[in-house]
Amino acid sequence: MRTPLIAGNWKMFTTASEATTWARALLEDLASDPVRGVDLALHVPFTHLAPLAPILRDTAVALGAQDVSAHAEGAHTGEVSAAMLKDVGTRTVVVGHSERRADHGESDELVLAKAAAVMAADMVPVVCVGELEAERAAGRHEDVVVAQLRGSLAGLSPARADQLVVAYEPVWAIGTGRTATAADAQAMCALTRQVLHELFGETGTAVRVLYGGSVKPGNAAELFAQADIDGGLVGGASLDRDSYLAIARAARSNA
Repeated sequence: MRTPLIAGNWKMFTTASEATTWARALLEDLASDPVRGVDLALHVPFTHLAPLAPILRDTAVALGAQDVSAHAEGAHTGEVSAAMLKDVGTRTVVVGHSERRADHGESDELVLAKAAAVMAADMVPVVCVGELEAERAAGRHEDVVVAQLRGSLAGLSPARADQLVVAYEPVWAIGTGRTATAADAQAMCALTRQVLHELFGETGTAVRVLYGGSVKPGNAAELFAQADIDGGLVGGASLDRDSYLAIARAARSNA
């Protein structure tokens, strides 16, 4: 059985001081009412990593980053390497989010290089894929996602594929309040799992596949009840402790 994962993505919200207060309150909530059988992670802005690291160290909540450089080091102003993230206490890193692909022109090849850098530093990459609304309307959504999966994952070591998470996020559902139906989300996550098996063989069955795109307490249980959805990459709702915990408990109830 794959352990469900609820991975928050705070994007460019909150200050570091707000984040530390939030994290301490979350740990108090978990101390009084633990969420068992579910892995938790928070992907926060770079400025939040160092102050959050001592708070989250040795807790049930993994510290995560939202991006990483494909370069190990060098003259790359503004970049942050995998080794730097690892050193500060980061355990998991989002790569290839649609906002990075759209706003910064990140290609599948670059996403692959970033995922490889994360794995080489013994951290977990959360590789994001997903189609635009126009691509779904044109009936191209499966082809688009399969191409992103192959381009962003092919070449990673099958022996280490279990050190990988994939998040399917239809771009038209991110931050819009619109969510794919449970059936549509399941179909795309099942397709994702099929590609993972093609790329990595039996090891691919251990890869957790998350759904992202306006996940909230009201739809989480139905989404997580699907056979090939192993949790969620949660945006706006992860900024609210009650919502984040409610989503995590929905994953627990379906584990």
